[in-house]
Amino acid sequence: MNNLATYNAVQEQGQDDMVLQHAPLVKRIAYHLMNRLPPNVQADDLIQAGMIGLLEASRNYDPTQGASFETYAGIRIRGAMLDEIRRSDWTPRSVHRKARMVAEAMREIENAEGRDARDVEVAKALNITIEEYHNILRDSSGCRIFSLDELTALGEFSPQSFKSDGHGPLEGLQKDAFKKALADAISGLPERERLVIAMYYNEDMNLREIGQVLGVSESRVCQIHSQATLRLRSRLTEWLGTGEGD
Repeated sequence: MNNLATYNAVQEQGQDDMVLQHAPLVKRIAYHLMNRLPPNVQADDLIQAGMIGLLEASRNYDPTQGASFETYAGIRIRGAMLDEIRRSDWTPRSVHRKARMVAEAMREIENAEGRDARDVEVAKALNITIEEYHNILRDSSGCRIFSLDELTALGEFSPQSFKSDGHGPLEGLQKDAFKKALADAISGLPERERLVIAMYYNEDMNLREIGQVLGVSESRVCQIHSQATLRLRSRLTEWLGTGEGD
């Protein structure tokens, strides 16, 4: 066996060892995400997608970049799972369209008034009743369940604005700038929306538990969560794409 073949064999063995060692990480991430998904999403599908992400991580990991393999692999595993969820999106396209309409109406009102858009104002701008507006929030909650995960994962996935495959200083600056813009957008949410986001994403509380804390129904928490994520997207328009699948 020549030197190149020996080197390749050692590399492949090292990759196989990393995959075997970190396979439990795939299951852990999959079951964590399952808590935020409807019952028609199967854990096995997420695990299969996550294993592909782990394999890609083992091939592309560069220890000179500073991150540990587990950190790097976790990012790629989660990204592969979210990609799988996007590909098998259960949400009708009409729901995505209405959610984008809400986000756009919020953006226009907030730009004009210099404050948070209110429910009644958004409904009026869309020429619908407040009940119809709340129905849109309820329907869009499923398709938006990962929206904050996707936003905060900018260092893991590239949004429309970051089409470059490079990993140079400019890309790093762009990611840092987006993360600051996201943090500012979250801190600028109305208090109740900010609380729901914090309890849901930081404390891993479910909608029922959050409702008990706030003294409202689970369906109302769902509406607040959906409105918060749509508001964040309306405030981060310059960073995000606006395609049909957004």
